[in-house]
Amino acid sequence: MPLTLALLFYTAQSALGLMHGRDINAPYQECYDYIVCGCGISGLVVANRLSEDPDVQVLCIEAGEADHYEAIVEVPVFVGADIGGVYDWDLSTVPQMQLDGAARPMPQGKALGGGSILNAMCWNRGGQDDYDAWEALGNPGWNWDGLLPYFMKSETYTPPYSDAIAEEYSINYNPAVHGFSGPVQVSYPKYFYPQSINFFDALNYLGVPTEFDQAEGITAGAAFVPTDINPTNQTRADARVSYYDPYSTRDNFHVMTGQHVTRLIIEGITDTASTGNPTYGGDSDGEGTATGNTGGLNFGPGDEPPTYSAGAKFVRQSSYSSNLRIVGVEFAPNATAPRQTVCATREVIVAAGSLHSTQLMELSGIGPAGLLEQLNITVALNLPGVGNNLQDHCLVGTFYPYNNNSYPSPSELTTNATYNAESEAEYYSDKTGPWTAGSPNALAFPPLPLISNNSVAILSNASSQGATDYLLPGLDSTVVAGFQAQKDSLVRRLGTTTSAAYEIINNNAGSLTVSVMHPLSRGVCWINSPDPFEPPMIDPRWLSNPTDRAVLLEALKFNRQILATPSMLLLEAAQFVPPVDADNDALNQVINNGIRTEFHPSGTLAMLPLEMGGVVDSQLLVYGTENLRVVDASIFPLVPAAHLQAVVYAVAEKAADIIKAAAVVPVPSSIIQASAAQSTIPASTKVINPSTINFGISFTQSSIPSSMTLASSNPPVPSPSATTETDSAISGQFSSIPENNSTALILQVSTTETINFSSLSSPSPDTTPYASSLLSDSTVSTTPSSVSLDTADSSFIASVSSSIVAVLTSAGVPPPLATSFESAITATLSPTQAVSSSISNPLAGLPASEQSIIDAFIAWLMSFFHLGG
Repeated sequence: MPLTLALLFYTAQSALGLMHGRDINAPYQECYDYIVCGCGISGLVVANRLSEDPDVQVLCIEAGEADHYEAIVEVPVFVGADIGGVYDWDLSTVPQMQLDGAARPMPQGKALGGGSILNAMCWNRGGQDDYDAWEALGNPGWNWDGLLPYFMKSETYTPPYSDAIAEEYSINYNPAVHGFSGPVQVSYPKYFYPQSINFFDALNYLGVPTEFDQAEGITAGAAFVPTDINPTNQTRADARVSYYDPYSTRDNFHVMTGQHVTRLIIEGITDTASTGNPTYGGDSDGEGTATGNTGGLNFGPGDEPPTYSAGAKFVRQSSYSSNLRIVGVEFAPNATAPRQTVCATREVIVAAGSLHSTQLMELSGIGPAGLLEQLNITVALNLPGVGNNLQDHCLVGTFYPYNNNSYPSPSELTTNATYNAESEAEYYSDKTGPWTAGSPNALAFPPLPLISNNSVAILSNASSQGATDYLLPGLDSTVVAGFQAQKDSLVRRLGTTTSAAYEIINNNAGSLTVSVMHPLSRGVCWINSPDPFEPPMIDPRWLSNPTDRAVLLEALKFNRQILATPSMLLLEAAQFVPPVDADNDALNQVINNGIRTEFHPSGTLAMLPLEMGGVVDSQLLVYGTENLRVVDASIFPLVPAAHLQAVVYAVAEKAADIIKAAAVVPVPSSIIQASAAQSTIPASTKVINPSTINFGISFTQSSIPSSMTLASSNPPVPSPSATTETDSAISGQFSSIPENNSTALILQVSTTETINFSSLSSPSPDTTPYASSLLSDSTVSTTPSSVSLDTADSSFIASVSSSIVAVLTSAGVPPPLATSFESAITATLSPTQAVSSSISNPLAGLPASEQSIIDAFIAWLMSFFHLGG
């Protein structure tokens, strides 16, 4: 960056009093390059990766607080104990009338690190077909091969501490699919319950295979999955410890906790929503009304952790055409506090989770127009898919207590105080023993054809369903079309022996919880008030599609077969829930009363084509916006057959690379020189569009049609014979025009002034917006005519000056900073006389003042976007 502009940039920052402290909740700046809404898994991953560039300023805003390294968060034995506590949003669903008419809790993490401090710590990816299906639904690059590098990038995998244990519990690993230098520690506990071996033997006996390495994604079967656990100190490796704590000293990585993002600020849209106190549900902090511990992880009786005492100390070891522009966010700590705002110069990234990300979009006027109009919210963008397509893994707990006391049971930690005290002492002294083994690691993901003789009939019935048969009535036709495509994919894959239909969660205490992995039921998450501190209306509509109920019925029946195998008979299980003789009616009653969430809501802002109810494209950009992306589980078009944290980490890692790539602006002079030296334009197509000023570049293989859609909201570049008015005071773009049946690239910098000049490819004078440099393909020979500049005088310079300030401030640049840049640019302008020369230098023939404006404009772009040398 030129020294003068660097000094101006520094001076402008000083004048604005920008702060550079990066402790949590340090004073924030007026503007950031990127603002991330939500500091859970996806938010911290993206914020961390973007802040790897020291010249980029990143703010992550989180409604919850940072945990205090409590044992209830850190120690594996307490998995599930903090659900319903201080780090939970305490959300609830609406009454589920298709079940028993009761509402259910919907736990969601409200803390720095989000759900990663509440979840069961299981770390698996699902099947390759899960992600190949994402790509097949219209998302290039989102197949298994496209995500595998990011699964690997996020983790540091450590095999079990003992080869003998690994062999005994069928734990194998393929180094080619694991990461060994990522932020998240992924490993195994230092205690294994032997019941897991009985469980795996039973499944193998019944024809369900054990996966060699679940991370390969090629087999549906049994697997002892790793967890996000530090192998050294046996503590939870949540998103905060993995992606924030080691990087908190970065001067450009700012995290703000205890602040609730209330809306996105959209350029040109006036907020008309109510901002008063909440009048329904929730409280002043936006939390729901679910109270107390809501049943832990719902993995069945016997899985409760020992009672947590606050005295237990532990210190962690360290395409759509609207093109709305999001210029910042509004936030507040609670409903009664004044709203504050902060501006974003590049992008705003939504990462608040499937439920709150949807709420934020709708509060900001982005969503189904009918819903927003009912709530008197200004419709900024009518996107019917927002809040639709809600998918969740719903589970049913069972209770088959084991009566063979020769097997150690996790339930002893709650029934035997002496045993629990001994286990606690072992944990804190040696980091071994039962307190390291709180997560249910021994899982199975059986395919439907391997566990049921009714699979063909079940899938035939599913295939014959009409798309709207079991959806909410009145949905937009695009949402219906999207579900039809999803249903076709699911039915086809559920008929194979490599795709999981459901999960069996073995808690080693006598429960084999079953959970639907590929649901056909679809719910919704919609706001029911313009008040941002009222919780959203959550209706998962579990089992509203009868296919899901049919899968659960077969799963509960298969549990009986598991318990009847020789290896499981050794455990002497008593079948209480459901009873061993339960018929279909009794099993349905167990299902209706027992259905709960497995904490995996997803899909509410789906990555699908717009005509299929999509909300974001394959670049995670919200349709109809220039600079709004979503990076959390809400973008999943289909929920994969996995515990979702490893998936969210991978998606966020990929998202970070997408965002970084979108911000890269090649140095224009380098592009011109490279293109002039080649006989053909490079054989690729790439569109790069920074968000503050639309400035794109397009290449194609041998020709660039004049009708090509550009990555810019500016008017199309005119041909040299056209006369055009431009709406923007000053704008820039690379584009293409046809020339003599060939192609050329044009760099245009326009102002409201009209300059007379002779076309570089035509002898007749024309009138165009101010200034262009026409670069011909080197196979085309042209001779420039004279170029005359008639308005390079003081009045023109004054006009350019005011135009620059107006455009920069409208793009979100603070006025003092805009004025500083304006001074640097206009200082280079001076009157000049016409110039004639050869085209041997592509830039020759430009008047000096014209070239100075281009150079200054480019210098500003490079400086403002922190690019170039």
